[in-house]
Amino acid sequence: MLSRVADSIFWMSRYVERAENVARFVDVNLNLSLDLGTGLSNQWAPLVYTTGDEELFTSRYGEPDQAKVVEFLTFDEHNPNSILSCLRNARENARTVREMISSSMWEELNKFYLNVRAAAAGRLEVESLHDFFTQVKLSSQLLQGVTDATMSHGEAWHFVHMARLIERADKTSRILDVKYYLLLPSAAEVGTPIDSIQWAALLKSASALEMYRKTHGRITPVQVANFLMLDREFPRAVRFCLANAEESLLAITGSPAGTFRNVAEQRLGRLRSELDYAHINEIISGGLHEFIDRFQTKLNDVGAAVSETFLQPQSVASPGRNGSPPFPGWQFQSQGSG
Repeated sequence: MLSRVADSIFWMSRYVERAENVARFVDVNLNLSLDLGTGLSNQWAPLVYTTGDEELFTSRYGEPDQAKVVEFLTFDEHNPNSILSCLRNARENARTVREMISSSMWEELNKFYLNVRAAAAGRLEVESLHDFFTQVKLSSQLLQGVTDATMSHGEAWHFVHMARLIERADKTSRILDVKYYLLLPSAAEVGTPIDSIQWAALLKSASALEMYRKTHGRITPVQVANFLMLDREFPRAVRFCLANAEESLLAITGSPAGTFRNVAEQRLGRLRSELDYAHINEIISGGLHEFIDRFQTKLNDVGAAVSETFLQPQSVASPGRNGSPPFPGWQFQSQGSG
């Protein structure tokens, strides 16, 4: 496969997954704002700070509040990582590789983008935001199902699959990190009692509540962190994502399991193995935020290695154009404006 084709397929998939996860990212904070009421005045600032895009946000909006942050992360065309911008970039990447994807995939992605663009033009009222984010998540999942059902599971599909899972691993860790950042700002406070309703809202944001209850029953912060970071069977858990991303990477290269032939395989295999042998109590005692921060740096290194090994350095739909840096860990390279 040509590197430019792999590049466009890879980023098409990452952008769609990113749009879905931004919806989850904001939606969980909307749920938290209902739970916390006015008890936490800065509950929207962390969404900007943890993405590393506070400079762009501040230059456009000033002090963060709910309306400004929701606008910035959802509909702002100047924010390269807003839901609208992600879907525009995904659609443009898909357009350049129409011959490699199915017609059904193109139709669903195009419809997905047009629906979000229409919502942006109408500027939804706050009361309908939950329904909007729910629809974004469902549209992304529909596109994923169409992709798996209508695209041959060869090299191109494995790039789609690997990209989706790398993006998902990063976002699951970020959703969890924001929760701890909001309610447990220091390592010394990790493990103190937290209202189970708030943790249930976090699990719902990852569509994980039902599966968590089947596995662990009672909701506790430590078990929630364990489930979302280290579970081997739940498809949005970080460890599950890395293991399956590695399977697709090895399918692309033909390397036997447990071996590596390039730096991408080496870094991904090493990071996956770290989670294989991690224990949640050790993670919590050392600070969950610190662990996630190190994890995101290593995942970013994995992405850079994938880019250097397989993808071209320049392509369409730059998420870092207009002088705006991408979120740390949200993109390991900047596609060129082409």
